[in-house]
Amino acid sequence: MTHAEKAEKLFRGGANCAQAVLTAFTDITGLTEEQSMKMASSFGGGMGRLREVCGACSAAFLAAGILYGYSDPHDAKAKADHYALIQSIAEDFRRTHGSIICRELLGGSADSSPAPTERTPGFYTSRPCVSYVRDAADILDRLIKSRA
Repeated sequence: MTHAEKAEKLFRGGANCAQAVLTAFTDITGLTEEQSMKMASSFGGGMGRLREVCGACSAAFLAAGILYGYSDPHDAKAKADHYALIQSIAEDFRRTHGSIICRELLGGSADSSPAPTERTPGFYTSRPCVSYVRDAADILDRLIKSRA
C-alpha cells in the first residue's frame, strides 16, 4: 500500500486530514501510530477547525521537520534551507489546488465550529479532502525520493 493509499484509508476511517497524512508515514518517521495521531490531532480542519492552513499540508510540514528539520536554533543556513523546503511543499500543493488555506479549499464558507463534521457517506462525496490528503502524501513521497 502506498503512503497516499494509507493516508486515504486512515482519513476514510475517521482520522482527521493531518492525522491521516502524518500517520501514513510511520514507517519512515519512526513515530508510532499513536504518537503520530496525537501529534497531528491539533491540525485537522485547518488547525483545530479554524480553517487556516490545510491539515494535510501541515502534516507534510511536520513530517518534513521530523525527517529533515534543524535542531540548532542558531544555524541560520539550516533554518533558511528548511524554510525553503517547507515553502516548496506548500507551492507544490498550491500549484495543484490553488491554495493551502482550508477555508479557500472548501469554497470559503466552511463551518469553523469546534464540533467535527459527522463522517457520513455524503461527507466523502461532497468534500474534496480525500484528494488533499492523497496529494499531500504524494508530495511528501516525492520529496523523500528526491533526497534518497
